[in-house]
Amino acid sequence: MAWKLTRDGATVHVLPGNGGIPNSHPEISATDFPAIQSFCEANGVKLIVVGPEAPLAAGVTDYFAGSDIRVFGPSRAGATLESSKVWSKDFMRRHGVATAMSWQYRSDKLEEARAKATELDGQVVVKYDGLAAGKGVYVCSSIEEAQAALDDLQQQHTGWFSFLLEEKLSGPEVSIIGITDGNRVRLLAPSQDHKQLLAGDQGPNTGGMGAYCPVPFCDDNVLAAIRTSIVDPTLLGLQNEQFDFKGFLYFGIMLTPQGPKLLEYNVRLGDPEAEVLLPALESSLLELIEATLDGTLQQTVVHQRRGYYVGVVLASGGYPAAQFPTGFPITGLDQLHPSILAFHGATRQQDGEILTSGGRVMVLVGHGNELEDAVNHVYREAERVKFKDVYIRTDIGQRPEPTLAGNW
Repeated sequence: MAWKLTRDGATVHVLPGNGGIPNSHPEISATDFPAIQSFCEANGVKLIVVGPEAPLAAGVTDYFAGSDIRVFGPSRAGATLESSKVWSKDFMRRHGVATAMSWQYRSDKLEEARAKATELDGQVVVKYDGLAAGKGVYVCSSIEEAQAALDDLQQQHTGWFSFLLEEKLSGPEVSIIGITDGNRVRLLAPSQDHKQLLAGDQGPNTGGMGAYCPVPFCDDNVLAAIRTSIVDPTLLGLQNEQFDFKGFLYFGIMLTPQGPKLLEYNVRLGDPEAEVLLPALESSLLELIEATLDGTLQQTVVHQRRGYYVGVVLASGGYPAAQFPTGFPITGLDQLHPSILAFHGATRQQDGEILTSGGRVMVLVGHGNELEDAVNHVYREAERVKFKDVYIRTDIGQRPEPTLAGNW
């Protein structure tokens, strides 16, 4: 986001930022609203564009309401679409958004949930109700996996909590992300994330191991079905419930034989989808944001660049476990082809070196006229970047193209 907004002509500061983003300020937390306000006033900042979900859920937009500092992001009430899976599912039901069947439970009803998972032969998705950095979802294919997921949920969260069991759907997934003022939406290119750690969509869920856009099989007919059954009912719901929602809205969608079904909302740009969507966006993101806040979004048109963009995550060995070693020097960034974009995630600077500081260290993005060209280019260049125990999923953008069939 900082890269794109800078290219659009903005002077950008990033709080807290990281070791690879210019004008980062690691001393300021994204949820320390008084410190953010002081920084904005001292530096003449008039616009805050929110990246992560935590400050939105904590009410950053509400905090600055009425001030001369504008915030691009929904209110705390609007952010509930992401911050509570239970509330979000109820919203989908209320407004006729196509989605999976689900059953809501509290932690004191865990045995009932175990019985339901067994009744469904373990073909369920377990979802923790609150924010979990993209890792609160367990996709299960057997009774044993479902019981293990419920065990893990119990171990991860002490005290009272709520969660969902959902019917397990089948089909390819796509991410549709738009910019909305709550009445209209401007959609970016369809993209596809790769959530599982291992090639072939195996292993544990992660925050995302890579993404690409656009998605070849997500044609005009598919997009029209998504618009009718998911996007339009969502916009009507936002209007009926009178949310103050001016920001990004992410639709995680599965294309089932019965048609598109919504898996989840996010109230921000997806990651790692953003790292391919923003390079693919020819239009000015800054102008789209300002139009949203000014009430002129209906006058805008989104233009996309030609070709395909593929982003590959370089992760720390041991991710996504709760603990793994970090602090390793990163080398080879100066050897990358000039067309490769290196977007830092979990990095920090120390004594002139860039060090790893978390799980998903960075995303490398390549472009090509064809999807295969972009895939080959980015993987060839990724071999140049080194740090201890670096892990890269090997099949981003290489899933077999599905055959979409069914009662659409």
